[in-house]
Amino acid sequence: MEFRGYETKCKLLVYAIVVIYFCTTADAQASCKLKAKFNLNGYKSVEKKTVVIGGMFSVHNHLASTASNTTSEPVSTGCEGFNFRAFRWTQTMLFAIKEINASPDLLPETDLGYVIYDSCFTISKAVEGTLTYLTGQDEAVPNYRCGSGPPLAALVGAGGSDLSIATARILGLYYFPQVSYSSSCSVLESQFQFPTFLRTIPSDVHQSSAMAQMVLHFGWTWVGTIASDDDYGKYGIKEFKEQVEEAGVCISFSETLPKVSSSEDIRRIVQAVVKSTAKIVVVFSSDVDLSPLLDELLRQNVTNRTWIASEAWVTSAAIARHPGIQQVLGGTLGFGLRRADIPGLQGHLLNIDPYEHPLTEEFWETAFNCTLDYGRALRNAKARAVRAALEASNTTATRAVARVVPEGLCSGRESLQHLNNTYTDVSQLRLTYSVYKAVYTVAHALHNLEHCEPGKGPFENGTCADIDNFEPWQLMYYLKNVQFVVRHTGERFEFKDGDVDGLYDIMNWQMTPAGELSYVQVGFYNSTAPDNSRMTINNASIIWNNDVLEVPRSVCSEICQPGTRKGIRQGEPVCCFDCIPCADGEISNTTDSRACIQCSEDYWSNANRDTCVPKTIEFLDFGEPLGITLIAISAFGALVTIVVAGVFLVHLRTPMVQVNDALLSFFLLFSLVVTFLCSIVFLGEPHPWSCMTSQVALALGFALCLSSIMGKSVILMLRARAIKQVRSAAKAAAKAAAAAAADTAADQSPDVVQTTPAPPAPKSDADALKPAHQRAMAVVCTLVQAVACTVWLCLLPPHPTKNMASQNIKIILECDPGSVVFISCIFAYDILLALLAFGFAFTARKLEDHFSEAKSITFGMLVFFIVWISFVPAYLSTRGKFMVAVQIFAILASSFGLLACIFLPKCYVLLVKPERNTQEQMRPRVKGADGSNTGTSASLTTTTVSTVSVDG
Repeated sequence: MEFRGYETKCKLLVYAIVVIYFCTTADAQASCKLKAKFNLNGYKSVEKKTVVIGGMFSVHNHLASTASNTTSEPVSTGCEGFNFRAFRWTQTMLFAIKEINASPDLLPETDLGYVIYDSCFTISKAVEGTLTYLTGQDEAVPNYRCGSGPPLAALVGAGGSDLSIATARILGLYYFPQVSYSSSCSVLESQFQFPTFLRTIPSDVHQSSAMAQMVLHFGWTWVGTIASDDDYGKYGIKEFKEQVEEAGVCISFSETLPKVSSSEDIRRIVQAVVKSTAKIVVVFSSDVDLSPLLDELLRQNVTNRTWIASEAWVTSAAIARHPGIQQVLGGTLGFGLRRADIPGLQGHLLNIDPYEHPLTEEFWETAFNCTLDYGRALRNAKARAVRAALEASNTTATRAVARVVPEGLCSGRESLQHLNNTYTDVSQLRLTYSVYKAVYTVAHALHNLEHCEPGKGPFENGTCADIDNFEPWQLMYYLKNVQFVVRHTGERFEFKDGDVDGLYDIMNWQMTPAGELSYVQVGFYNSTAPDNSRMTINNASIIWNNDVLEVPRSVCSEICQPGTRKGIRQGEPVCCFDCIPCADGEISNTTDSRACIQCSEDYWSNANRDTCVPKTIEFLDFGEPLGITLIAISAFGALVTIVVAGVFLVHLRTPMVQVNDALLSFFLLFSLVVTFLCSIVFLGEPHPWSCMTSQVALALGFALCLSSIMGKSVILMLRARAIKQVRSAAKAAAKAAAAAAADTAADQSPDVVQTTPAPPAPKSDADALKPAHQRAMAVVCTLVQAVACTVWLCLLPPHPTKNMASQNIKIILECDPGSVVFISCIFAYDILLALLAFGFAFTARKLEDHFSEAKSITFGMLVFFIVWISFVPAYLSTRGKFMVAVQIFAILASSFGLLACIFLPKCYVLLVKPERNTQEQMRPRVKGADGSNTGTSASLTTTTVSTVSVDG
């Protein structure tokens, strides 16, 4: 609703006019007089003229303030605040009409007149002027043309967009043509609402698009906007905001300049500019509305901002001549209308007669700060003298008042050439040129109307209109279809649905070496060009605020570099964000990325998170130091085992080797060689064959090893049980013998000695398990494991796999067991064999002989368990190739433990203590009651117990 404020007011005004018309029709027909007289200033020349062109310019900036008094007859308010720029436009229209009247080619037989009113930059005055112009006399009568003068052609005006909207609604009721020179508001494009509105200035649709394209061209994403509180500012900034926001630009603040200057509102706007981090401020306003804001900006010394100006103030001398304005607006960029040189215009401006018209007189007095009225000058001088006398309390001075001479009296001969103000400045004739074209547009339309050939006219039956008596709608036809080349400039002009093409010069405010502000063209904008080439701008020629050559940055948040993504701040515009680093495994390779890209499976993000790089392939290689070390240890273990086997082979027939089945010992040594060498297969890049070989060889090697140890442990356990039975029987026999001897001694003479035979010893079962049984046990237990491994390899064999879960940045090449159930069962079987072997050996640990093989096996199995129990947490706590290293270390350590504990004592006897390598030393012994050895088991049972055979 805000944007339709003035539109609604004008509609109500039109409706009021219609009501007044119906209520006063009878009186109007009788006397053609309405009791309302407007106070209008302007120029008028209608006597002896063929056609009259209307004009409306904002020669004053606002209405004069008056007291609200309803006790007396209201009068039309006057105007104040003289506008030199608008007065130049007024004179340009007079100059153009004068030039047309003198032209032999354009309307040679027609003398143009004019009626020009001052709109005072307010809607009410614009409406007053429109009604008066239509009525034909100073007293406005709606719906009536009471004057008897020449016909009215068209209205050139009415200045600002809100003024033209108001006047266009009234003129549209009568289909009366209006040609505007400065009303660029986009709402005026509607031919439905404004059927007779035409303009020589481009629509703000083009300017808003140009501003948006400029913001995008320089990469600004954080801008502030200020618009005047009228249709021009509101519609223009609305179109701009829609376009930039669609492109991702954010608006830091959006303020509205009040039409009636308010210091409080102005300070609030300045505070918004100061507090905002936006360095770019887009201003859609006229120079009149902008001036109060500039005063406050200068007062608060607001610098370091780049201002984007609309065409209404970008080349305004009234703005540029503000003292110290270069500190605030230096480096301003804006869009100016096409500039032109109009020969003869400056001479016309400098040669006006100050006494010609009250408006010209006011201009003269304002420009030279004097008065052309002698009586007024005398009164002013007397008033100053009285004030001076009262202040000095001087009697002599008081008497001198009567002899005062006028002060501040204009001579009328002051030189406008040396005035150097907005009126005389013709260096930037842009809106002035638009006024010039508007007048010539009406003239060419009248010329075409006048020179219509009867029978070929555009109206019914080929008729033509009469230049001396035509209807407004007839001229409207010629205006819409007018085509001509503008005098002096050569520009080809025509309307396109009442509008013209959007052609703008891009202007940059720069300081000259003399310290003056100059407008430098740095580019242009052409709305008719293709989208990607409409704007041409030379960045190098732009001088920014504070004479900086580098393009200013205006962003709420700095650009997110590759490797990061945007994180929107809650409750803030989308341009305000945090740059969040991409997570591991994700990248962003563009700036201001909204999301990170997940790297593919075999890739990982680099340190900068801007490129996916191949993951490191990791496995325990043969050639690295750790691999070489493990190979050396494995080879050493296998070599030592072979050496031990060689020692046993050399002493094969000795009791030490034969004491517990020599073949089982070679089985055990062979299995240890297998376990040592299979650890090497765990090294290197996993392949299907290596995965299957390493796991199966390890399982079978340990199965053979542990089953061989179990076979040895069983024999030792049985021997320990046999010796325990013998010892128990001996003790019982001794006790019985002692008891019998005591009884006999009591019954007989002490000189008689009675002897009793020893009780029969129990039969030994030490040889119940023969070496063949032990070997069969080892073979069968190993075959069970072999069958299980075969099934495993056939159904779900181990295979190489890429482990990407353990370490993000690495691909660990390892062997997948294929089936956790299978591998668990297979190694659980090895654990079962180990537990049985340990149990048998532990039971036989107290078997006494000079070798104590049971104890060696017990210690070997303890080492085996300690190693593998320590392996589990170590394996689970490592990653990558070190898991393989831990597994190999466990295999080697357990193998070395078994080799050392079981075979080192035997090798010691065989190589260092050969005298102990006898059959007698190999026999188990039974401890006496006092804990001392009482001899071999054979000596205890010589009569009934056979000795333990050394060959098993």
